[in-house]
Amino acid sequence: MPLQVSDYSWQQTETAVFISVPLRGVCGRDADVFCTENYLKVNFPPFLFEVFLYAPIDDESSKAKIGNDVIVFTLHKKEAAVWETLSVSGVDKEMMQRIREKSILQAQERAKEATEAKAAARREDQKYTLNVMMKIEEEERKKIEDMKENERIKATKELEAWKECQRKAEEQKRIPRKEKFYQQDKQIEEEKKLKRKNLTRNSASRNLATKGGNSEDMFFEKLKEDSIPAPRSVGSIKINFTPRVFPTALRESQVAEEEEWLHKQAEARRAMNTDIPELCDLKEEEKNPDWLKDKGNKLFATENYLAAINAYNLAIRLNNKIPLLYLNRAACHLKLKNLHKAIEDSSKASRIMKLPLKLIHPTKFYKMMLRRFGI
Repeated sequence: MPLQVSDYSWQQTETAVFISVPLRGVCGRDADVFCTENYLKVNFPPFLFEVFLYAPIDDESSKAKIGNDVIVFTLHKKEAAVWETLSVSGVDKEMMQRIREKSILQAQERAKEATEAKAAARREDQKYTLNVMMKIEEEERKKIEDMKENERIKATKELEAWKECQRKAEEQKRIPRKEKFYQQDKQIEEEKKLKRKNLTRNSASRNLATKGGNSEDMFFEKLKEDSIPAPRSVGSIKINFTPRVFPTALRESQVAEEEEWLHKQAEARRAMNTDIPELCDLKEEEKNPDWLKDKGNKLFATENYLAAINAYNLAIRLNNKIPLLYLNRAACHLKLKNLHKAIEDSSKASRIMKLPLKLIHPTKFYKMMLRRFGI
């Protein structure tokens, strides 16, 4: 049960009330002050100061000052008047409880309103900050776009200037060419004129020589001119070539060697499973088992064992007669601790090479295979 403080003092003016409450040796940091329009409480255990005010006050502008082992309250009245007493007289316990509850509710509502106001102010600040940032970003973007546009215009101008220089250089080159062609044409015309003069002279001399000949020669010349055939009509000739696999002509080829090569290629295609769906997206060089083996070796060197296994799998599907593919895949399984699969691949490699199987450790067998193939 707290002890009620009764040795307080108070003074008033028409607009304010001054209350002095002694702390009685209690530290001021332990004092809890609660104030509303009609209620004032100071709790500093084990003491309690409580007063139900005579008239409402403006609790927002009122102040409390703690110092020198005393709390001094400055309470501003809502209406300028002189109070008869500090607290309301004739207040029973029920009324006191109602005033306390009402004061607590008012304080809670004010706290809620203050929280909402702070949240609204925070939202407004965030919105304002976001708008400012958007404006800054928009200005930066516009500045960058302007710089790009200026650079584009500058590059366009430089390109146009370069094209103009090229055009002028081409025109300067064309002028001597035109002069050269003109000189050549002139020379050709002069040569033609000389030839024509020579021809006219020769024809004149021939006419003089043949003037005294018989009329029979003239008749035969006329017949020769009449017997010249007319030009042929336009038509198209179809030419069929012998279909060949090799690009060389048939007269230059060696049929026996070509047939042998085609036969070997057909056997190799039959040995390789070229109808695998995975091969549809591969290039021609990627369909080679040796190329896939080299690819798997590179992946193995980079410790990408799963990808190396995929490369060896596709190479084995293309050609399952190469023991080194099984050995390389066994090495990948050994790195991944798949011992059973490593033993399987090593056994397949030994069956292909027709080696006698012995009860030895898979790692030793793999190393023996590597030494055998010199890897």
